[in-house]
Amino acid sequence: MFSGFSKQALDFLLGIKFNNNKEWFEERKSVYIEKVYEPLKELGDEIYAPFADIEGMMYKVGRIYRDESFPPYLHYRDTMWIYVRYEAYWWNKTPTLYFELSPEGAEFGFRISKPEAAVMERFRAQLTEDCKPFLEMVNELEEKHGITIGGDEYKRKKPCTVPEAERFFLKKSLSAYVRVSGRELYSRKLADHVIKVFKAVQPMNDYFHELVQIEELSKAIVREDKSDEEPINMIKAPDVDFMW
Repeated sequence: MFSGFSKQALDFLLGIKFNNNKEWFEERKSVYIEKVYEPLKELGDEIYAPFADIEGMMYKVGRIYRDESFPPYLHYRDTMWIYVRYEAYWWNKTPTLYFELSPEGAEFGFRISKPEAAVMERFRAQLTEDCKPFLEMVNELEEKHGITIGGDEYKRKKPCTVPEAERFFLKKSLSAYVRVSGRELYSRKLADHVIKVFKAVQPMNDYFHELVQIEELSKAIVREDKSDEEPINMIKAPDVDFMW
């Protein structure tokens, strides 16, 4: 059972941030396993449990090893994570319930970090048609649960005919999260808080999951239509056999 992280866990993450090399890590690998990874797995088990019966939902606990195929070619992460989400090939294009632990503390909630442009176009079209359900969802998150709405923004504003939803027409990604630090990190109350926030943002997660599913279905239909098109006319072989 998760009983909280320790100051050693945050000290380790701060240390790896400034000493990102194999020698430093290997000397402290036992600290990573005992103080960071094992508590993270325990927390992952607990925060996934309320969603385990939802079809298609899964969770994953990140490991510290960074993929060296991508810049800046570092060996280790200084932010650890847990994802609870629907199964998807491209995890960053699908809505996700997430928990992140860094030297500064913890952040958790919902986000869709790199949605396809077409998904956000559908989102804006849905807001234009009827923005009330989504805005009511957002108001409850902000006012009742103290959750922050964030996300990257376009450099150029998208046309908006719904003034009350204008701030969401600026978003090219979206998140809804809280941040905690200090004493709560060292208590099992953290697990209860994460579960409470996950349950609060689950409707938004499902909202965007449906948009992603609609877009995937639309692309599948287009692919099927293309496969049904007449084949390209090939040069016809001569009817007469030639003797060489």
